[in-house]
Formats: sequence, C-alpha cells, structure tokens
Amino acid sequence: MIPISVVKLDEAAEQLAVEVIRSGMIAQGPMVARLEREFADVVGVEHAVAVNNGTTALVAAMEVLDLQPGDEVITSPFTFVATLNAILEAGATARFADIREDDFCVDPAALENAIGPRTKVLMPVHLYGQTADMTKIAPLAAKHGLGLVEDTAQSLGASIEGRSAGSFGIGTFSLYATKNLTTGEGGMITTNDATVADRLRVLRNQGMRQRYQYEVAGHNYRLTDLQAALAIPQLAAYSENVKRRQDNAARLNAGLAGVPGLRTPSELPGRSHVWHQYTILVTDEAAITRDELIAKLGEQGVGCGIYYPKTVYDYDCYREHPRVIADPAPVTERVVKQCVSLPVHNHLSDSDVDRVIEAVRTAVGA
Repeated sequence: MIPISVVKLDEAAEQLAVEVIRSGMIAQGPMVARLEREFADVVGVEHAVAVNNGTTALVAAMEVLDLQPGDEVITSPFTFVATLNAILEAGATARFADIREDDFCVDPAALENAIGPRTKVLMPVHLYGQTADMTKIAPLAAKHGLGLVEDTAQSLGASIEGRSAGSFGIGTFSLYATKNLTTGEGGMITTNDATVADRLRVLRNQGMRQRYQYEVAGHNYRLTDLQAALAIPQLAAYSENVKRRQDNAARLNAGLAGVPGLRTPSELPGRSHVWHQYTILVTDEAAITRDELIAKLGEQGVGCGIYYPKTVYDYDCYREHPRVIADPAPVTERVVKQCVSLPVHNHLSDSDVDRVIEAVRTAVGA
C-alpha cells in the first residue's frame, strides 16, 4: 500500500533527542529556544513562540487580541475542526466566508461581505500547503481595523508575492505528526510584534514571567525540549523535502492532465505551494463518483484521504451552537462532495508516483 502520509525521522533527530535525554532537561528549555529562532528565520519574522499544539496556537493568538463575548471571528468553512474549536475556546463567535475553488482558501470577496459590526478577527486558513490570497486579505483587515490570525497549520514555507504565510498577521502553525515538519504534537506562533510575543510567552507559561510571579491567568501551553529536538534537523532539511513534494505534485499534474471529470490542483501565480496535500476534485463529468474512485484506489494499493468530508459546522454539535453562525457556502458544499487527496509526500519514489497516476487513470477508465 502506498500511504497518504509517512512519518520518518532520521539519525540526526535521534541523536539530538538522545542528547536532550542525557542532559536531564527534557521540558521547555534551550532546545525550544533554538527551534524558535530557526523557525522565525524560515518564516521571515522577528518572533516565534513554541506551544504544545496547533490548536492552542490558535487559542493563544486570539487571546492576546483581547476578544470579548459577542466578538466574531470570520474563517473558512473548509478546514479541520481545530479552527472552529479554537474560536469557541477563545470565547468568540464563529462566522464563515465561502472558499474559492482554485486555491481551496477563503474568498476575499466573500470575507469582506461577511464583515459586520461585531467582527473582530479575520482568520484565513492556508489550506493544503498554499496560502490564501493575503494580498487582498491583509489590506482588508487593515481597512476595517481587524485582527488578523493566520491558520498556517498546513503551509509552513508557503508564500505569496515573496512573503511567507504566517508573516502577515499572527501566524499559527501545527507540528502534528503528519505535517511537513513534525514534533509529534506541537505548534508555533509567529509575529513581528514584540509586545504580542512577550504576552504569548507569559500566557503559555501559566501566566508567569518568572517563577511564582503571575501576571495574567495563563495556561500550560509549553513545548518540550525533547519535541524540539525532533524538529530542528527536519527544519535544516525542510527546503529539500518540500522540493521533493513539489516535484511529485508536478509529476501527478502531468500524469493526470486531461482526465475527463478530474480537476487537478495548481500553484497559483505569485504563490509557492509546499504540497502538504495534493487534492483533486472528482466532478459530475467523471465516469465514476469520488467514493467509487477511493474504493478502486484501495483495491490497487493506493492510499488516499478526504480532507474534508463536510463543511466544518455541519455536525450535530455545531448545528445548534449559539456561537456558530453557519452562513451559506455553496462552493464549499460542492467541494466537500468532490475532493480527494492523493499521496504526494517526500518519501514517494518516482515509481510510487507513477503507480498513483496509473491507478487513478485505470479507475476512471482514462
């Protein structure tokens, strides 16, 4: 079976982890500080603050913006549930703006139309490894005096017009096991605002700047040195691994070009795509349905995944939630019925990619 994702840590990560274990300092310490410095350099920002997962990164980013009851955060309906859960945990109300099919990210025009008197934060989601259209979204936030929190969980290293995802507002990243850079569980928050960075560091450490000196009601959002040790060698090899993903995506696009009823993804002009996922759409013109394709790929030993099977608010626990406002999202509602992600990770060989292409073409009779 060719899996949809693979987690492999090399000898350098193993050696650095052993070094941490032998040091006796396995909680947050100098290794976390090193990861923060190197991560900030990759994103091109002044500050990076490590936390224990991507969801807490989102919660903390909103908390430093001083959200009040009734404040609304507008985000994408096509995202992992952590985006919505974080908004609710931060005490805000979630609203949604529909996506564009060309990048699977929130449509700036729909985002502007959703802004109302209670809007406090815009939260674009940089999905699958490509940025949302920040050249329009960042000025929109500035025009209306709104906070800007970027859900960059899947898009470390992606850019638009030469500027990295996570550098426009407060950037939030996930370092979950299947991400392009992983600590197993972990997250990072990026900012160019020294005051915001300072507040985040206090907030993640139970509200302490120094031991037993509490400044705010805080949290335990700390990352460990042991986790940081796993990520640092990956960060050094990150560009090389992303290049392999980009090469695999190019091969997939070439091999699946012209297949009736399939829409392949693209790297849009002015943007760089890091290909966390390679997601096609199985349209109504295809010879088979999306679910039939998935079944046939499984029979041929090719793994795949649906990210995501429903709009994020289309679950019983959210439908009647008083702080979830489910505005119509027709593009998203169509895409969730058509999307399927194919293997694109950097551990694929050329022959693996060829197998994926052949399996898809055989399944749809192309």
